[in-house]
Amino acid sequence: MKIKQKVNKKNINRKERKYTVSNLTYRKRFVFLGVILVVLFAVISFRLYGVMLRQQAYYEEELTTLATQTVEGPSSPRGRILDRNGKVIVDNKAVKTIYYNKDKSRGTKEEIELAYLVSKHLNLNYNKVTDRNKREFFVAKNNSDMNDRITNEEWNKYKQRKLSSDDIYELKIERVTNEELNSFTEDEIRASYLYYLMNKGYSYDDKIIKNVDVTDEEYAYIAENNEELPGFNTKLDWERVYNYGDTFRTILGNIGNIPSEKKDAYLAKGYSLNDVVGTSYLEEQYEEYLKGTKAIYKTINSHELELVNEGKRGNDIVLTIDIELQQQLEAILNEEILATKGQPNTEYYDRSYAVIQDPNTGEILAMAGRQVIGDKNSGYKTVDCTTGIMTDPMTSGSVVKGASMLVGYNTGAITPGEYQVDECVKIAGTPQKCSWKTLGRINDIDALALSSNVYQFKTAMKVAGATYQYNKPLVINEEAFDIYRNTFKEFGLGVETEIDLPVESLGYTSSNKAPGLLLDFVMGQYDTYTAIQLSQYISTFANGGSRLQPHLLKEVHASTDGEDLGELIYTFDVNVLNTVNTKSEYLNRVKEGFYAVTHKSYGLGREYIDDSHNPSGKTGTSQSAKDTDGDRINDTDTVSTAFVGYAPSSSPKMSITVTSPNSTWENSRNSYSTLVTRRISRRASDAFFALYP
Repeated sequence: MKIKQKVNKKNINRKERKYTVSNLTYRKRFVFLGVILVVLFAVISFRLYGVMLRQQAYYEEELTTLATQTVEGPSSPRGRILDRNGKVIVDNKAVKTIYYNKDKSRGTKEEIELAYLVSKHLNLNYNKVTDRNKREFFVAKNNSDMNDRITNEEWNKYKQRKLSSDDIYELKIERVTNEELNSFTEDEIRASYLYYLMNKGYSYDDKIIKNVDVTDEEYAYIAENNEELPGFNTKLDWERVYNYGDTFRTILGNIGNIPSEKKDAYLAKGYSLNDVVGTSYLEEQYEEYLKGTKAIYKTINSHELELVNEGKRGNDIVLTIDIELQQQLEAILNEEILATKGQPNTEYYDRSYAVIQDPNTGEILAMAGRQVIGDKNSGYKTVDCTTGIMTDPMTSGSVVKGASMLVGYNTGAITPGEYQVDECVKIAGTPQKCSWKTLGRINDIDALALSSNVYQFKTAMKVAGATYQYNKPLVINEEAFDIYRNTFKEFGLGVETEIDLPVESLGYTSSNKAPGLLLDFVMGQYDTYTAIQLSQYISTFANGGSRLQPHLLKEVHASTDGEDLGELIYTFDVNVLNTVNTKSEYLNRVKEGFYAVTHKSYGLGREYIDDSHNPSGKTGTSQSAKDTDGDRINDTDTVSTAFVGYAPSSSPKMSITVTSPNSTWENSRNSYSTLVTRRISRRASDAFFALYP
């Protein structure tokens, strides 16, 4: 039986319509995609037209820029250093230099061949060749044969990492025989030494082959054949010249390679690792101004360079120092220190420091320190120790009594003109504390003129709220230490002076606040101070109470092609760090006391500066001690002396500070005390006023 299937026409029509709609959609999509492709093609064509035709020159320049390498030339000379009167203290001279630059593409065999070739044309000190140099050259030259001298057991240890490559190399060095070394010809000796110089130091450094007494012939040979001598080249380096010899030498500072601990800081500033920089004192402090600008070249091809920017000498700096005064000051110290060593009780005396400053600006006009050392031929000689002015503190003694007196005025413990009885004081459980002699009833002016300790003791007791009774315990308010120290700091004692040098000491300050130590403090027998701190202290009194930053830089000038100074770039302005918190009448009262020190018939400061210069000042003598057996314990009692002063008193042109640590040895056999500090001060101040009448 035939079964008929029922056909749904409605479904058939829906299916046909579905196919019809789908085909139409696809066609639309293809058309849309085609339009997009046409548009994109048009945009790309337009851009290509712009790049290839309209902007061809621009992109060619960009390509050249990207493909061009720039290189720096050798270091340019550093800036000069001049004194305040325009005299050149530090200059430069060109030094012909032959150097070698290693390259990873250059193998050992090629370097050995170069060593043989170049050594024939250079007059080096081949007597410096060592046994080690020859062994290293032999190993490099015969490396394959030297491998055979390492045993199988040693190679196995190397594979097991029980021996390093350095260990294997040292075994090879050891196994070069004496016969092989003795067979070296003259050419091999010369080549071995040059090979050593070519590989000395860090791989990235230029290896200096010769920079002393380079002849024109040697220089020309390398310069004219550098393409045939890969790695070898010539340059003009620059060497510092000191026109005044060793005068002020340590403070001028040194130059050298970048210290390893400062490598990252210099690299961040754009330096190269082989650059020469200031490494100490003024050269380091003013590196930013003194460094030269390197020439910049761009590579034209692998062998040619085109100058982009010329190198330029660093800026010139002008110092506050008068180099003639500096020379005289150093000569005075030399003569007086050597003369003093011939006097009694100077066994432990070995140095003095002196600073001459303009108290109105903070400018240091001269400063010097000399130390005496034993000399086999003449007995003694002196060496420069000027850096100790910033780093070698001592107990300064009575020179600080001006600041101590001011604390008494400020706190109301004493009033100007007040009298006190100078007599020994005694605190229970401690020895008597006295002045250098019993002075009786004296006022504040005479207390400074005669350097009374007791006047300061009694004032300090009042500041500390103490009630004094002979041989009874003394109870003080410990805040008195802070009251005194805060005033001292306003004068620069116990704080950084901020002198423009990279190194400075604060001196010694103890936290022990025993009552007797307060009395030691006010007479300068407790805390220690450097000569530059004492110079800032007396200069602050001299100028009327402004603590000024002491400085050695006066001006910076742009470099020129000639000897003249260029455009003024920078002037070191007077920098007031603080003003002393006191009344002008109190400050003037202390200055009146300083005047009495140098003018009254009984003043202890007479003869330190000639009366014709109308000086003021304060002497200081302190009980000190010295380590005489090297165990770092002070075991021998000494006396240290100091003087601080200024002149003329009415309108000071200069201040002077002289310190002489351990100038006298205290002993029972001889009571003689040297006057070396007085002699230095008088001669140095005379030298100043001869130049600046």
